[in-house]
Amino acid sequence: MDKWRKSSYSGPDDGNECVEIATTPTHVAVRDTKAPARATLTFPAESFTAFLDALKRFHRS
Repeated sequence: MDKWRKSSYSGPDDGNECVEIATTPTHVAVRDTKAPARATLTFPAESFTAFLDALKRFHRS
């Protein structure tokens, strides 16, 4: 994973309290913005997509 990106919801006033993600065609990696050299969590892309879909449904209700 070489291209990390921060959420578009993260702004300058957030104090870097967010996560970054990097993707490949098959996996998504997540890391803490404040500690990028530490361990990352890696998920199969399909599982991460299902997780995000569930969050969106929860947020709308």
